[in-house]
Amino acid sequence: MLTNLKLKNVGPAPETELEFSPRLNLFTGDNGLGKTFLLDVAWWALTRRWPHEVNPNLVSGYTAKPREPKQAATIDFSVVGKSGKTSQYTAAYIPRDEAWVGKAGRPTNPGLVLYAHADGGFSLWDPARNYWLKKGNIDVQERIPAFVFSPKEVWEGLEVDSNGNSTIVCNGLRRDWSRWIDQQGENKALMERVLETLSPPGETLRPGPMRRLSLEDARDIPTLAMPYDPAVPVLHASSGVRRVVALAYMLVWAWSEHLRAAELLGEEPTRQIVMLFDEIESHLHPRWQRSILASLFEVAKAFNDQANLQLLAATHSPLVLASLEPLFDAEMDAWFDIDVLERNAHIKRCTFNGSDEISNWLSCVTNVYRPYDQVFSEAG
Repeated sequence: MLTNLKLKNVGPAPETELEFSPRLNLFTGDNGLGKTFLLDVAWWALTRRWPHEVNPNLVSGYTAKPREPKQAATIDFSVVGKSGKTSQYTAAYIPRDEAWVGKAGRPTNPGLVLYAHADGGFSLWDPARNYWLKKGNIDVQERIPAFVFSPKEVWEGLEVDSNGNSTIVCNGLRRDWSRWIDQQGENKALMERVLETLSPPGETLRPGPMRRLSLEDARDIPTLAMPYDPAVPVLHASSGVRRVVALAYMLVWAWSEHLRAAELLGEEPTRQIVMLFDEIESHLHPRWQRSILASLFEVAKAFNDQANLQLLAATHSPLVLASLEPLFDAEMDAWFDIDVLERNAHIKRCTFNGSDEISNWLSCVTNVYRPYDQVFSEAG
């Protein structure tokens, strides 16, 4: 779990400091003010690798660079590991190495870390498969440092270089889901349960019969039972449905592979999960936007009823904010709004006060109709 983050000379402000809450941390603000950047840095803090560094096919997640190249730049953060111990870490940017370098030694194990990128890609760090190795005082990563998927690789599979050999580490959604259906095993049941949990109220996503797309393609494709057709191939589904299906698949694949790896290591599965989610409302119908946050916490419990999920999510949607009104707990959750102040991005931790109607949340998020202090006040 990430507890705080302090940036100096990196990002959209000269200095940025955040204290995260243990359950939900929501980021709002206009485009270009650093919401995705903060999620990228949070991922790096938890895993020590930038997504694009692991997989150049990704069109986001590049290594952060200093605002002023001639000035020192640092990233400070604290992580609570699976043992409950908090570790403080400081990294400085080394221009000649084009890298962020900190103290030697094995980093704190943050648990399972999943990053849902806005473009449909995903990044995963698994403590049972991507854990750090150490020789003396030098960290080495002979294992795959993380599993980073472009949008296409989520569906078609991920192949990586492992110790000089090309290795298929994930078969992809089409093959895996088809195999799970054929096997009629635990993953099929878990995929169905996760899809149902992530579905909007009254519109449960249910798998249909397998179907082929063409005479030339011998592969059977999973389908979804829709109101207008009992067997719509997942590749023909809407953007919103495909995004949720891909999310369900990545969650099921990540958890099932983690369980298998933990068993091989003779270890207990992790109870700590951190999820980073960029533009959580992307492609989703308003009814879906009002249920997606609560659904993610339910999914974590479906994996492990003792799971401790920390969620960091960025959104532009007033519907997502409105969905928090019955759920928000000031001791467990935080809302950060980013605005421009004196030509720099300024992050405010806001007191969450209900706005009664969606239109009030809309005016709050867009800074158009009402002054901020009518909707929330700055904490403290």
